[in-house]
Amino acid sequence: MAFQPLLNSAVTFSNIAATPASFALQGGLYAVTAKGTWGTATLQRLAADATTYVTCLTAFSADGYATVSLPPGTYRLALSGASGVYVDIVEIATAS
Repeated sequence: MAFQPLLNSAVTFSNIAATPASFALQGGLYAVTAKGTWGTATLQRLAADATTYVTCLTAFSADGYATVSLPPGTYRLALSGASGVYVDIVEIATAS
């Protein structure tokens, strides 16, 4: 049986300057808010080869907010040349 990571509905990073560990999201519509001293911060999803991360949201290169629909999976926030970065990735509740 394959490893099943604990799935999250929200992930927060505070004052980071390097790419943090990967994390699992349960999937759905997410709001992403980013603040920092920029290079770039890119939300990436682990591809089916279980090795390669692919971009799933246009990189932030300035403070900003975006929404994105994501499938369940393993993700990471890839930083390049950024410091003092604060990011929250929060599932947006939707009516059933």
